[in-house]
Amino acid sequence: MLPPRGYIFIFLNGLRALSIIAMLLVFSSSIVTMVHDVEAVNKFVAAGKSNSTDSDLLDCDYIVDSTVPNQPAGAFWAVLNRLLIIFQIIVLLLSEIGWPMSFFDRFFPVLGSQFGLGALGVMQGLIGAAILSHHVDDFALVSAFFLFAIGALNIFTGLVFRHHAKAKRSLTSWREQAKGVLPPPVRLAASAASNLSGTVFGAPEEKDDGGEKWAGYGFGRQGEKKAGLKGFLISKPLESLPRYAPKSGVRASSPPA
Repeated sequence: MLPPRGYIFIFLNGLRALSIIAMLLVFSSSIVTMVHDVEAVNKFVAAGKSNSTDSDLLDCDYIVDSTVPNQPAGAFWAVLNRLLIIFQIIVLLLSEIGWPMSFFDRFFPVLGSQFGLGALGVMQGLIGAAILSHHVDDFALVSAFFLFAIGALNIFTGLVFRHHAKAKRSLTSWREQAKGVLPPPVRLAASAASNLSGTVFGAPEEKDDGGEKWAGYGFGRQGEKKAGLKGFLISKPLESLPRYAPKSGVRASSPPA
């Protein structure tokens, strides 16, 4: 049985997979819709040049079988809208894949590793609503609705896990958590060495000119002099013999013949 963080890891990565699939569908449907719009505009222009008597075809609000409004520069803005949607989808796809994450952390932090999934869900919802607000074919309609639903789920997940969501779903999170069990030995060794040097050799004291010098004198004659000035007496350790050695003034008895 998996621990709770294992189920969270599976859920978040499943949501990421669905998000990538939804954005790929919207990417494909946007290209298809843009091609259909261009074909419809060409037909509309050809009908206008042929002096067609069909006034309903020329005076409609939208060009027939397209999302292009029948107004000045309508085709330009419709194509630009699709190109911007495609560009946004590419950026969101790279963010979900996690490459290059250093670029997002520096230039687009809301999609980087330090933020959750809320901003991603908001952008997906905006793209889905922009597509659903036009009359599109079934492929684009289903793709946009799917993306909007995934965006809403990402917003909810971002509210629950906040900025920890991307760390919990990271493929290297297991290794990072295993490393986090042990304390950092380098910092502990450095702090212990600094404390030991401050205790044995003395702490730095300031000079008159603002510089520093070390007041420790080690264990030599300079150390003895410094200790004597402070009232400490350093005596030599008493000589001792091992227990099996004969005491002074007593001869070891020779074994009997």
